[in-house]
Amino acid sequence: MLPLIVQGAGEPVSAWITRNVREIRDNLLVNGALLFRGFDVGGVEGFDEAVRAMSGTPLAYTERSSPRSVIKGNVYTSTDYPPDEEIFLHNENSYQAVWPMVLFFHCLQPPASLGATPLASTREVYASLDPSVREEFERRGWMVVRNYDDDFGMPWREAFNTCDRDEVTAYCRRNGVRAEWLDGGALRTSAVRDAVHRHPVTGEPVWFNHATFFHVTTLPESVREGLLEVCGEERLPSNTYYGDGGPIPDEIMDHLRKCYRAASRRFDYEPDDLLVIDNMLTSHGREPYAGRRRIAVAMAEPSSSLAGSPAPGT
Repeated sequence: MLPLIVQGAGEPVSAWITRNVREIRDNLLVNGALLFRGFDVGGVEGFDEAVRAMSGTPLAYTERSSPRSVIKGNVYTSTDYPPDEEIFLHNENSYQAVWPMVLFFHCLQPPASLGATPLASTREVYASLDPSVREEFERRGWMVVRNYDDDFGMPWREAFNTCDRDEVTAYCRRNGVRAEWLDGGALRTSAVRDAVHRHPVTGEPVWFNHATFFHVTTLPESVREGLLEVCGEERLPSNTYYGDGGPIPDEIMDHLRKCYRAASRRFDYEPDDLLVIDNMLTSHGREPYAGRRRIAVAMAEPSSSLAGSPAPGT
């Protein structure tokens, strides 16, 4: 069952987590996602306490791929995309050298309709892939290419939380990312990562990457055509390739999206819901929605080792 519902009776969730943290972690490894319902979270401050009770200090959002607003400290809004847009299933920061192992979502206000955070088991996606497709990615890896400028995509100052170009270049060098400064102050980056990882606790192979999410064909057709007309492929805000730079065929991308959608499960948010996700075991996304939706998000427990291959050209 995804997610496994943990039913409370109005008690403070941070205290309950503190008393039961070992059982929670065991269940998270089995199920991939837990939904705490019927607890008293205690607003944003209580949410921060719950994160700390289970996972320690929440992480800052760096090398950003989507706009978020700070609510308090390292508690953020969910992605600030228009409500009529779907956010495709993905694993948080899987394009980075280090990613959060645990994600937390707190429903401050559910939408009037839809607006779920759909979930998909990365173990199930991995198992459902055509073996030849999976083996090709395992052999070649995948590459993400991103363009940061003020007109399309995200400005690099916002993505890297700094206005210092040297600081960005040093960050990229440390994290296996090739940085190329372009005319007009724009930045292009590329990084080669693994498509398949093994979970550090269970040892299971998981389909853990942004190859589908960032690929241009995953965008709605009207958005895709507009961006290609204005930017051309080379200046797209993001796109993905095989790790050696070769294009990923459209039929392969169609297959990947079908596997994600076949594994997808959904639930409707209720006020004060607290969703906890093992980021390597479970992908998440966002449905379009109507009405006001407010979900607080926190990330915790950085992975301990660099992933993927060195940046191309290094």
